[in-house]
Order: sequence, then structure tokens, then C-alpha cells
Amino acid sequence: MSSQSAGSHPLGVGILGAGPVTQAIHLPSLARLGDLLTVRHIMDVDPNVAASVAARVGATHSTSIGALLGDPDVDIVAICSPHQFHAEQVIAACRAGKKAVLCEKPFAMNAEEAAQISAVSQETGVPIIVGAMHTFDPGWLAATENWGDLPATAHTIRSSIVLPPNARFEDFATEIITRPAGGAPDYSDIEVIKGALRGGIMGLAIHDLPLVRAFTPDFDAIEILEARHVRPFGYVISLRTPTRSIELRAAMNNTWKPEWAFEAISDDAALRIDFTPSYVQAGSAVATFTRDSKTTIHGPFDHNGYEGEWRELAALASGTKQPPSAQTLIDDLTFALDIADATAASVDAQQAAEPAREGVHA
Repeated sequence: MSSQSAGSHPLGVGILGAGPVTQAIHLPSLARLGDLLTVRHIMDVDPNVAASVAARVGATHSTSIGALLGDPDVDIVAICSPHQFHAEQVIAACRAGKKAVLCEKPFAMNAEEAAQISAVSQETGVPIIVGAMHTFDPGWLAATENWGDLPATAHTIRSSIVLPPNARFEDFATEIITRPAGGAPDYSDIEVIKGALRGGIMGLAIHDLPLVRAFTPDFDAIEILEARHVRPFGYVISLRTPTRSIELRAAMNNTWKPEWAFEAISDDAALRIDFTPSYVQAGSAVATFTRDSKTTIHGPFDHNGYEGEWRELAALASGTKQPPSAQTLIDDLTFALDIADATAASVDAQQAAEPAREGVHA
């Protein structure tokens, strides 16, 4: 158990994985919250990375998950490791008696892992949140308090993302120590295209999918109308349910005018939320709500979702706020996985139809 009492500040943070997300997102966010949180331990499988990143914040470093979880100065664990390790590490952090866990998205690779995490969280009483930062942005939270009946009446939902490559924003935020080696994907291979689309959904669209689901009461009856990969990295995915039309669009290229917007539209009202781009540490989302001829604007506020998720963790760990429902996390993950699976199946179906179309033209 932690050496700190439940009400003491600052709470100690331990971070599993010291890659670009930790360096460019979490450390700058935590630096602004020193009255609430302080980094105590950095773990990475690369000892040089662990030592270098820990030195930035005066933290202990290690290459062992056990060493971090056994550190009595660590109250909150942030899991920033590769996706395939998330479930086992979330469970281990809960069983180690920590006060709260932040897991980068996705927090599990399938519904079975998600159910195991939910059971352990309930058993141990350790709250878990997933780092889909937009749900913690004060601009989004202001929208939830002011949108009235729009979630029930919306018929069209859009997520539109235009960003430069992550590396450009990472380099603006900090000096990255080591970065995964890139390569030139072979987009003549259908499996590579499917992998790129799945990666786009589970790595990028997933930030907005909890927002989409909030406006999609019949999300369990979703159908893919079109799924197209956009080079060098992006996607155009059109979906529908019996009551909703949904558009997911993203492009990451060298164009320098980032945009990240979420929209929900009904017959007499519309909501647009403009989020700050990835890795940007200033400002917040701005929510614009229009009904009939009246427009109201909420924001910008003094912080965005990156800082918001850490504020939430501090409140959960100190017991001043109730944890989110584990079922909500499971439903968000299942929604994303269903879209990813249906998108891959749609690409297979399009590929299978190509010979038939060629035969007709022949």
C-alpha cells in the first residue's frame, strides 16, 4: 500500500512506458499539476530511456514492472506501454493496491480482457479510466450540461480530423528520446490496408468514439456503408444505425492547418465541438450549440483533456469523486472493436467484389 494517506497531496505517479506519449503529453501535463500530483517512478524496458526520462522529473527509474508496482511512493499508475500489454498491466496495478489507474487506449484487445479488467476493478475497488482525452475536456463537459435533448434527437454525427504526423507535434512539445522506427507500408497488400484502417480506428478515431456513442442509442446495430483508406494515413468511414448516420474522417499529412471537430445534428439543433490538436498543451475545446436562430458558445477554458484526465485521476485517488461505471468502459471498447471488425470485413467484401466488376466490364 502507498505510504501516503488518502487525503495527502501531491499523490505519487508511476508511469509504465516512457515513449513519446509519456514524454510529450503526460510529463508536461503533470508539471502543471504539482499541487496534486508528482512523478515518482518511470519504468521502461530500455534502461537508457527510463533513466533519461526519469531524470527530467527527478523520479526513480527501473526496467521492471514489479519494481514500479512495489514502490510505496506510487499511488497512481499510468500505463503507456504497447497495446498488447495493457490488460495484464491494468490488472497487476489493481492487485498491487494502487489508488487509481490510467490506461492509454485501448485498455484491452477484446471483450474478454475487458470483462476481466472490470471484475478485478470491482474486486479491488481500484478505479480505472481510459485515456480518451476528449471525454475529460471541459469543452466537452460543458456541452454535456447544455445540449438538452440532442443525444435523443440527433440524426447525423461526424468526427473530422486533419493532423500533421505525430512526430511533428511531439517535437514541438519536447525533445523525444527514441522514437519507433517507421517504414513505407505496402498498400498493394490488402492486409496492410486493413491493418492501417484498424489502427486508425483503435488509435485515432477511438478518441471520439465515446462521444459518438453518446449520440447513438442503437450503437449495437451498426452497419458499415463505406470504408476507405486515405494515404499516407487516414480513413473515410461511413456508418449507419437504424436511426443515425455517422461519418468518421481523418487525414494525417504535411498540410499545416490542423482541425479536430465533432458534430451532432438534429432537425432543429446542432452541436460542433472544436478540439485542440493532439499534443497541444494549451487551451481547451470550444463547444458551439445552435438551436433555431440562437447560438451559444462554451469555452475556451483554462485546460484541455490531457490535464483533465489527470485532474480526474487525482479526484478518484483521493476519494473526492466516484469512479466511472466499468460497463461504460466496456461498451466504449466494444463499440470501437465492432467498428474495426466491420471495417475490415467491409474491405474484404470490396476486394471480393472487384473481380466481379472487372468481369462485367470485360
